Amino acid sequence: MSRPEKTEGLRERKRRETRLRLAQTGLKLFLSKGYEETTLDEIAEAAGVSRRTIFHYFAQKEDILLAWKSGLGEAMRVAILAQRPDRPPLDLVLAGLLELVGQFQAEDQIRIERLLASTERLDAGKHAKYAEQEQAVFEALAALAPAPERRDRLRLVAMAAVGALRVAFERWAERGGAEPLADHLRRAFAELKAEVGSMTAAASEPKSPPP
Repeated sequence: MSRPEKTEGLRERKRRETRLRLAQTGLKLFLSKGYEETTLDEIAEAAGVSRRTIFHYFAQKEDILLAWKSGLGEAMRVAILAQRPDRPPLDLVLAGLLELVGQFQAEDQIRIERLLASTERLDAGKHAKYAEQEQAVFEALAALAPAPERRDRLRLVAMAAVGALRVAFERWAERGGAEPLADHLRRAFAELKAEVGSMTAAASEPKSPPP
């Protein structure tokens, strides 16, 4: 009875490996030749597969370029779950993200961001990935703080945290990676918390009676 399970596991592993190889090959060609100039035939040849095989893994060329973002949400979820749960949710997310930023190579990531901004469809696909990241962050926070009454608030935290990540990443890319991405992350999260704090303070101030 265990043999089919092993066979299925091997098949799935090979599929993941092939998909990863195609994504890495495509990304390498996009960076060296340009997105528009790279053809599916060139990707297939460089990856050692047929052109038809590509469509078993990616519906269109844009998906190959977007694939590099696909694993980020899961990586964020795992990194957050590894944190101590006795800290405020925003601090948990920041701590998890800071563990991941060392994997970002400035030059390549900035070039990828420029590629993603080069067409409307790519830019729209990039923004769709942020929704996946928000869901991953929310799931991690909800697992660390499973009280049902906190779910809506944790979803808001996840949305705000991914927004801060976007701001940090965009600043980092615009400035050519001159400062470490970790510094931009800390600054963006500090600004977020300061703004939320100022709004809370303003809301709690006693209202002056009308004249």
